[in-house]
Amino acid sequence: MKDFLKLMKRLVRPYMGSLFGSIGLNILSAVFNIFSFALIIPILQMIFGINELHYNFIPWDSPDAGIKDKLTENLYYYVSVMIQHFGASRALLYLGLFLGLMTALKCACYFGSAAVMIPLRTGIVRDLRVQIYNKMLSLPLGFFSQEKKGDIIARMSSDVGVVEATISTSLDMLIKNPILILFYFGTLIFISWEMTLFTVLVVPLIAWGMSVLGKNLKRESTEAQVKLSETMSQLDETLSGLRIIKAFIAERKMKDRFSHTANEQRRFTNKVAVRQSAAHPVSEFLGTLMIMLVLWFGGTLILSAHAPFDAPTFIFYMVILYSVLQPLKDFSRASYNIPVGLASMERIDKILGAENNIVEKADAKGIEAFKDRIEIKHLCFTYPDGNKEVLKDIDITLEKGKTVALVGQSGSGKSTLVDLVPRYYDVTEGSIFIDGTDIRDLKVRDLRSLIGNVNQEAILFNDTVFNNIAFGVENATREQVIAAAKIANAHDFIMEKEDGYDSNIGDRGCKLSGGQRQRISIARAILKNPPILILDEATSALDTESEKLVQEALDRLTTDRTTIAVAHRLSTIKDADEICVMHEGVIVERGRHEELIALDGYYKKLIDMQAL
Repeated sequence: MKDFLKLMKRLVRPYMGSLFGSIGLNILSAVFNIFSFALIIPILQMIFGINELHYNFIPWDSPDAGIKDKLTENLYYYVSVMIQHFGASRALLYLGLFLGLMTALKCACYFGSAAVMIPLRTGIVRDLRVQIYNKMLSLPLGFFSQEKKGDIIARMSSDVGVVEATISTSLDMLIKNPILILFYFGTLIFISWEMTLFTVLVVPLIAWGMSVLGKNLKRESTEAQVKLSETMSQLDETLSGLRIIKAFIAERKMKDRFSHTANEQRRFTNKVAVRQSAAHPVSEFLGTLMIMLVLWFGGTLILSAHAPFDAPTFIFYMVILYSVLQPLKDFSRASYNIPVGLASMERIDKILGAENNIVEKADAKGIEAFKDRIEIKHLCFTYPDGNKEVLKDIDITLEKGKTVALVGQSGSGKSTLVDLVPRYYDVTEGSIFIDGTDIRDLKVRDLRSLIGNVNQEAILFNDTVFNNIAFGVENATREQVIAAAKIANAHDFIMEKEDGYDSNIGDRGCKLSGGQRQRISIARAILKNPPILILDEATSALDTESEKLVQEALDRLTTDRTTIAVAHRLSTIKDADEICVMHEGVIVERGRHEELIALDGYYKKLIDMQAL
């Protein structure tokens, strides 16, 4: 409960108005409820003829009687006066109408208290989703290389849904029920402190029973959510690799794998659900046991020679006691459901609490233009989750307007090196300088605004052609987008579509061919117009015809730009100002195309392999 209250303090702070409104309305609801139940006493007295007794009015400022005696005696007095003036039948009708009025006010306050909590509950859930999304955008790429995409999606959807359910069922109860319990127990003490003391000694039975049921619930709930994340991860892998699954006739294997994970998730979910289902019947039984014991004790007091109250008051006491049972059960059930929400919140907090190791210095410098050169000095790099050094003692100097190409076998560190320039990762040792300033001393936004990317996989969004080209460029006009598309050899195929630039390209650009997707990606980079360009195997996945169109677009794009190109097809980088040949994280050869051919080393071997 302590952890849940800390969580609520953290999430509820922006919605304190709704919280205090709910508290006030719940207090009024409890007061009206007690007054409506109090009318049971005179009604029962009239029905059973007890009202024939004579009552005297006790002045409210009289020092000779306590507040309890004044309230009881004066209530009976007013009822007897009503009977004398209107008769027993009409007095009974008036009491019934007043009971209805009190009940209506109680229900109105109850509805109001629930209604003012709705913006709070929905606001908390909205805030959580926005916080997770914003946090994911701020985290470095290294975080996502260590996490499964399906698991992150599960935390965003399923875990937030569990927290939402916990808040919806528990927050209102934790506000309303303590108020009801406080007022009801105050009334019980007012009627008879002896019986209430006996009742308080019995109440721990309910708490004990619920604590036995709730044992290990948080752990089992966490395991259930982990298994759900695994099913989501497998679903994501299946959708991404469906072509391969069918090509290798692996449907049966994937079905068995998914069924195993789904069965594991079902097993843990069953455990949680069974414990939750047991909460109501167990609390119901323990509550009935408590009523039985109080009936025995109270009945014994009434049958004694010195009964502290009459039979109608005892019935009123039992009604209030029975009324306090429901908030007690709800309170215990809420505290029983809370571990489920806390387990999901812990999984969410693994994202919200993740550290961003790409830290911008407080006195970071701004940079508006690239003027001179990029220098990579004695650079070494190891991934945070690995022990092997990926890059070792890399030195490259790239003058403005020049092109450097990185070539080498797969896994030699080419893509890793270009990811370090925009600070997707930070170097382990050494430095990268732009115009003489270490990139770690620059504002991240300014640094990345200087750099454009065209990757091997064209990353597009489920939106229109126009919005994909204009992505990240504020207030881009249609004329600017069309001009960029023409330079990228994309305008013609775009205009062939029914809606032209307003055509939706589908999920990840699935309605386009590979070459078309890449040309859209190039048009996006052209529109951004960055002084520094990173090409990461931009033509390696294309057919010959598409490659020709894309290469023409790239040639236009790289004109007068400082370019770092990762190349798989060596024919595309023959004219680079410098070619760096990488092998196992080390630059083993460097120079122009003709110079490297003359060396007859690694580069010559790569050329010969592609010529075969």
